[in-house]
Amino acid sequence: MTGAPAAVAHGTREDVVHARGLRKAYGDTTVVDGLDLHVRRGQCFGLLGPNGAGKTTTLRMLLGLSRPDAGELEVLGYRIPRQARRMRARIGVVPQMDNLDPEFSVVENLRIYGRYFGISHDELNARIPALLEFAALEKKAHTRIDTLSGGMKRRLTLARALVNDPELLILDEPTTGLDPQARQIIWQRLRQLIGEGRTLILTTHYMEEAERLCDELIIMDHGRILAQGSPAELVRDNIEPQVVELHGPGMDRWVAENTDRYGCRIECVGETAFCYMHEKDALVDALTRQQGVDFLHRRANLEDVFLKLTGRDLRD
Repeated sequence: MTGAPAAVAHGTREDVVHARGLRKAYGDTTVVDGLDLHVRRGQCFGLLGPNGAGKTTTLRMLLGLSRPDAGELEVLGYRIPRQARRMRARIGVVPQMDNLDPEFSVVENLRIYGRYFGISHDELNARIPALLEFAALEKKAHTRIDTLSGGMKRRLTLARALVNDPELLILDEPTTGLDPQARQIIWQRLRQLIGEGRTLILTTHYMEEAERLCDELIIMDHGRILAQGSPAELVRDNIEPQVVELHGPGMDRWVAENTDRYGCRIECVGETAFCYMHEKDALVDALTRQQGVDFLHRRANLEDVFLKLTGRDLRD
């Protein structure tokens, strides 16, 4: 159905995605600005950034839905966008918003979607039971979509993206809006896919999700990459390792009197002060004797890195 892929001109056999100098502008606004991207086979690769960072536009170019203004792009060895139709036959997509057909049942949604790929009726019947089991929807096989919970719909959307047995799975904020239990189930399913050796590209606003799932990720803003590496590498290379969060009625006075003490960098956000440092013992010891200030000590995480690099201003 797909034919043999074109020869890879610049990537390697291990590159599922190879992009060099990708650029996209809308009018006078540059949305993606000279992006270089390499996604290796079998890894979960994350794209993180605030609203307007260029993530969605990057995904649209990877899918061949938006033509780059400049640069080179290959996905699964196909030149994009020229060979995008052939490439899309070998990938799965989980969109940000579920687009299941509410008039049909769970099984009917899987069957109709499979037919888009030219999969035969017999082959679909053979694949669907495993997909239902993967989504934990065996008992909902003949249930209409509009009666499913949000978590069930999301699991079905993920299972539907696997109907063509894709080599690459692209997930755009796969757990947004889900409760913690449903999110944990989706994470379990995604880890299962990673364990099978599939390649995943993931966008998310949940830093914990990125830390748990991604082998490598980029943090981007204004269309450019600010940092790249594994979650642990990004934390190690971009932020102090210890964090103490302060709040309470005496916080403002304490910060004013101790800004230059204890060797910490302080960021105040609303009613909380974040103290970033390499050695926390002296500060923690002092705070245990401080009246009117509550505190929490923790290790630095990916969210701290994200906020340091992209800022704490609200993006709409």
